[in-house]
Amino acid sequence: MKERILVIDDDSSITGVLRRGLGYEGYLVDVASDGKQGLERARVQPPDVVVLDIMMPGIDGLEVCRRLRTVDQRVPILMLTAKDTVSDQVLGLETGADDYIVKPFVFEVLLARVRALLRRREPEDDEVLRYEDLALDTASRSAKRGEREIELTTTEYELLLLLVRNSERVLTRDLIMEKVWGYDFEGNYNILEVYVRYLRNKLEEKGERRLIQTVRGAGYVLRDRE
Repeated sequence: MKERILVIDDDSSITGVLRRGLGYEGYLVDVASDGKQGLERARVQPPDVVVLDIMMPGIDGLEVCRRLRTVDQRVPILMLTAKDTVSDQVLGLETGADDYIVKPFVFEVLLARVRALLRRREPEDDEVLRYEDLALDTASRSAKRGEREIELTTTEYELLLLLVRNSERVLTRDLIMEKVWGYDFEGNYNILEVYVRYLRNKLEEKGERRLIQTVRGAGYVLRDRE
C-alpha cells in the first residue's frame, strides 16, 4: 500500500513542487492550502506523514500541530519554517513536531527527512524491554513506570527505544541523531534536547527518579544514578 503524505502550506508553488516530487517518488500526496482544510483532510483520510508550514493565515501551523497531536500522538510531523533562529525551531518542536526543515529547502533533503520519518513506522518484533521499573512495549509502542502507563509520540518512542536497548551505555549526541533522526544535524542538537526533556517530563511525571542522565560533554545514558 502506498504511503500517504499530507502537505499543508498556503504557498501554491511549494505545494505544487511537493505534490509532483513526492508523487514521482511513489507517495500519495494530499494538499491543503490552510490549517482548517488541513485538519479536515487529516480527519477524513489519516496521513502517514504530515508536512506542515508554520506561517499560514487563520489557523497557523503551530496550532494545527497541537490539534493533530490531540488526535494522534504517533503521526510523524515535519514542520516547514521560514524562521531559522533557535527559539523558533524549538517552539515548533515543543508543539509536537518530530522534525523541522528551514525554507528555502532542497527537495532531496526534505525527501530524505520524510523517508526517515516513515521508517520509524515500520513494524518490529513484539517484545517488552525492561530497565529498573521502566517497561517499553514494542507492540503498542508505549511505556510504563511501574503500573503507570505512558503514551509516547513516534519520536519519543524511538529515542527511548534506543536508550533502553543501550542501557548503562553512554550514547553520544551524534550517534543518537543518526539513529533516531537518520541524519547529521551538524552540531545543532536543539531537537535532541527538546525530546530528552519531553521524555523526562513523561517518565518523571509522578515524581519517579530520573533514568535519563546527561553526561556532560558526551551525551546521554539510561541508568538509575547520576
